[in-house]
Amino acid sequence: MAEISASVVNEFRKKTGLALMECKKLLIEADGDLKKAETLAKERGLKNAELRAGRVAKAGRVEVYIHHDAKSGVLIELNCETDFVARNDEFKQLAKDLAVHVMAANPLYVRREDVPADVVQEQKRIFMSQVADKPANIQEKIADGKLNAWYAEIALLDQNYVKDDARSVKEVILAVNARTGENISVARFARFIVGENR
Repeated sequence: MAEISASVVNEFRKKTGLALMECKKLLIEADGDLKKAETLAKERGLKNAELRAGRVAKAGRVEVYIHHDAKSGVLIELNCETDFVARNDEFKQLAKDLAVHVMAANPLYVRREDVPADVVQEQKRIFMSQVADKPANIQEKIADGKLNAWYAEIALLDQNYVKDDARSVKEVILAVNARTGENISVARFARFIVGENR
């Protein structure tokens, strides 16, 4: 077993935002390998974050983003469980970044479950007609793949994050969720452009 120095634990803590004892425990388990420990932290952090998703998020903030041309902007409501986290700099930055993301990526819904069933059915019908010339046994699978890609265009949580397109917006929120220990969720957003009615 590798000796875990305080400086390595501190470095890992800065990188992950986890508590010192949790960092040390992960590093011991990973035999001092920072990459392996980070992978373990992500696996467990995201798992723990998913478990928190059912908890009530009754605190939070409304973030306003006005584009530099003053002709477009976004209002977004980001919720958490306590005022303590709502005042946290990382939470505030997440709210700002999500408002900018909404301005840039123009999602129509927060999550895929928010898309009306009739809209989903119509989109699925269109995709099925597009793959009608494919073998019958794979048509449904191809159409489902196209549907998932469509969700990634219109649903905020499914979209690739504009500041890091290797991660989805949901993954970015879950990472902050894991570091704060609270359920964080987007309640709603509104995107405004002068002269555009939506």
